[in-house]
Amino acid sequence: MSNVVSQKLSFIRQPEIQSLLREGAGLNAPAGDERVKAIVHQLLENICGLIEEYNISEEEFWHGVNYLHELGGQKEAALLAAGLGLEHFLDLRQEAIDAASHGVEGTPRTIEGPLYVANSPLSEGFARMDDGRDRGEVMWLHGQVNNTQGEPIANAIVDIWHANTLGNYSFFDKSQSEYNLRRRIRTGADGRYSVRSIVPSGYGCPPEGPTQKLLNLLGRHGNRPAHIHFFVSAPGYRHLTSQINLSGDKYLWDDFAFATREGLIADPLKVTDRSLIEARGLEGEHTEVRFDFTLPAALSVDEEQRINRPRVGE
Repeated sequence: MSNVVSQKLSFIRQPEIQSLLREGAGLNAPAGDERVKAIVHQLLENICGLIEEYNISEEEFWHGVNYLHELGGQKEAALLAAGLGLEHFLDLRQEAIDAASHGVEGTPRTIEGPLYVANSPLSEGFARMDDGRDRGEVMWLHGQVNNTQGEPIANAIVDIWHANTLGNYSFFDKSQSEYNLRRRIRTGADGRYSVRSIVPSGYGCPPEGPTQKLLNLLGRHGNRPAHIHFFVSAPGYRHLTSQINLSGDKYLWDDFAFATREGLIADPLKVTDRSLIEARGLEGEHTEVRFDFTLPAALSVDEEQRINRPRVGE
């Protein structure tokens, strides 16, 4: 650490400042949550340290505060968490914890994102996800849910959601019907799921929103490749939060949300075989996407559940 930085940081080590930070975090108060107090105390120290180290002016500080107002007002905090890599960091950290405790890895996890809606319609084995209004290319998405021994898992719930051809999600896009492109599929004894849908498009952050405003200052774009989200769960198995990206997308390895991972890339195939088209009850050529999932056994009931965070419908 340079002498200049050391001299700046020495200011916050003065007894008066340290006392202020302790008071602000409630460390001197008998009531409250001790864990929260400790976290807030360190957060305050880190913020004050940044103010000192970068000589942040009062105007800059209040611009930052107002930015938080704007971020919350536009409900983009979760979007920014993904865009700054924080949600991906949580995935990598939890994956390392899981690998150490389980010793067996399943399908890689990756970010949930902010656009899930709970309680979509539940079907047995197969469902149609689109309402027929979007003239996008028909997609047949299917696969199998297996355990780590390669055996099919019956009664697994495959919860799927994705964007339309404009990169928009139902509920958040009021022009779409309720639960459009959102379905839950329960697997049978063969562990298989299949859906008819449309090939999704990627999307970008709202161009005038606070997330993109910060990304612009960082010299970064806010685009995502075409992708499909999944929750996969079954009694006795570790819950999986994941998504697959479609190969060939220009943003496949340049996802602003850092969600692309080896093992989570699907290769769309053009289906022209008339017998297969007819067997699927489709009218013509379509795109097939297959993706299988592997779930490790859960070591506790908690591992069977998705994390508790605010979601629409929960």
